[in-house]
Amino acid sequence: MRLVTLPPSIRPRLRSLLFPRSTVVQGKTDRQRSLVDGQGFRKYGTAVDAFKPFEDYEEHRKWMEAESRKENLPKYYNFARDAIDKWAYREKTGERELSNPALWITNDNGEDRTWSFQDLSSLSKKTANVLTQKCGLDPGDKLILILPRVPEWWFVNIAAIRAGVILSTGTTLLRPNDIKHRIQVSGAKCIVADSHSVDNIDEIADQCPSLKSKLFVGSKSETRYIIMYCTYCHVGLCHISVNIIFVILIFLLISCKAFAGCKSEINSKLQWFQSKASDEFQTINSKFTDPMMLFFTSGTTGFPKMAQHSHGSYGYGNIITGRYFLQCSEHDVVWNTSDTGWAKSAWSSLFSPWLLGACVFAHHTDKFDPRLTLKILEAKPAISVFCAAPTAVRFLVQQTLTPYRHGKLHCISAGEPLNPELLEEWKSGTGLDLYEGYGQTETTFLCGTYPIMENRPGSMGKAAPGIDLRIVDDDGVEVPPNTEGNIGINTNKYRPIGLFSGYMGDPDRTASVYQGGYYLTGDRAKIDDDGYVWFIGRADDVILTSGYRIGPFEVESALIEHPSVLESAVVSSPDPVRGEVVKAFVTLTGEYQTADRDKLTKELQDHVKTVTAPYKYPRKIEFVDQLPKTVSGKIRRVELRHKEWERGSEK
Repeated sequence: MRLVTLPPSIRPRLRSLLFPRSTVVQGKTDRQRSLVDGQGFRKYGTAVDAFKPFEDYEEHRKWMEAESRKENLPKYYNFARDAIDKWAYREKTGERELSNPALWITNDNGEDRTWSFQDLSSLSKKTANVLTQKCGLDPGDKLILILPRVPEWWFVNIAAIRAGVILSTGTTLLRPNDIKHRIQVSGAKCIVADSHSVDNIDEIADQCPSLKSKLFVGSKSETRYIIMYCTYCHVGLCHISVNIIFVILIFLLISCKAFAGCKSEINSKLQWFQSKASDEFQTINSKFTDPMMLFFTSGTTGFPKMAQHSHGSYGYGNIITGRYFLQCSEHDVVWNTSDTGWAKSAWSSLFSPWLLGACVFAHHTDKFDPRLTLKILEAKPAISVFCAAPTAVRFLVQQTLTPYRHGKLHCISAGEPLNPELLEEWKSGTGLDLYEGYGQTETTFLCGTYPIMENRPGSMGKAAPGIDLRIVDDDGVEVPPNTEGNIGINTNKYRPIGLFSGYMGDPDRTASVYQGGYYLTGDRAKIDDDGYVWFIGRADDVILTSGYRIGPFEVESALIEHPSVLESAVVSSPDPVRGEVVKAFVTLTGEYQTADRDKLTKELQDHVKTVTAPYKYPRKIEFVDQLPKTVSGKIRRVELRHKEWERGSEK
């Protein structure tokens, strides 16, 4: 690979070409200074929008039901035009204050950069020109995006939506076979990935005939420099500031032989490199129902399936997530710690905040550090909404929380059920309530707990306004209150805005998740007389033993209360007498790593018997170093269960 180093004299001119000086924190204007420098707190209870503050749950249920009806939805919608460009216009006219940026990224060294909505609008149009003119992508073509929390992740997302290119995001943890599967089944024509994925992609690229172009973005450890190369020409650039990354993108595409013929003279490349990229782009007038995104979501068997969302279902449907889960406004700063490959990142780091004009905050780092996370929250009090998965919260409460005080921070969590013990630990350590959200890749926010109503520990709250959530049997018939059944989303009266279009290329699988006009989430729960939802477990995770039905969440909730348990996963295990019994896989906290395992097993079993019904205690316990998880951080009980039953069949 030939390396071409950009002369330092070029950098200032290219920086001014793409990034207005006011977007760099060191050169920020007075209007930008207050929030980034850590002044000001969120006013708790700020109205979500100017018309309907979320103060009356029943009122909002009626309002959102009316808003969700087909006749009240727009025929055409494009998030880039109708959200990003709208807020950019409001900034320009002074209707939205520039003191709160649109995007704010910090790194491990505490270095900050910000972008306004006007910046996002301009940069996404430049990027859309790259995707369409140089990569040759047309509306409906597929693009796979594998990037960490770098600004280009947001730029490419908006650009693809603007151009009508169907985007599928993936985590940087994907291996070659994962990437190959995604490219092959989606028919993706382009992939944009970080430099760490280069070898993985090159290993399988020749097995993916649909793939026509590859763009790589990367950084060098702590210097925030870029390493990029075009795999067609094997030409690369290194030691180039992040400020000019998209000029480099355009340069590589224009100059590589896959698109315009490979130029042998570096000077001719540099002449073009200094030219100004166009920020004029005609955003497509996409229909509300046109496909916009594909998410690969894991099932209990086989490869991940492709859940397809439309411009309406995610691009607009996440208004429910923003209003009722994040509860944010244009005055807020939202920090969601989710991996960029997870649909939750689309929920809370892209659509929901920017639909409501809030600032998206991100920490660009290689790994989750609970102590550093707490320090950032303390050092940046402008962060007003904090969202972390329960797994991350468990690591946070392992720290001494008392020294960290974060003002009136709205704390939320989603991805798996929250144990009452975890809620209590968070509250006692921070003085803040932790609110729970429930939803899926196939949906937006479905159910949660809210500051305006009683929080009942162990319950995941009430259905979100705009969501008619019921408990139904296997035939889609609603069951009485306090009766276990399937969580179903009623589509008979109206179709929830955020519900997916279906599994792409798999109509049979799509049909299988509907019963009697209800979309079945695959989870089991019950609803009490007051409308609170009590989660039991995945339909395929429920354990049947000695005539009892046991949900893993109940046992895991009991185990997590013991000081030795960091995390646990409960599954069924074969038993010659009872058919199956409860087995717990447990990871230990630091101080119990050297504890006597036999004594600890008995102690945990006795503990569970005292916390919950004795028949639920785990008759088997296995201590492990780590639990298998999906790329989004969810524990894969199905993997543990399959291994357990395979071992049982061998005996």
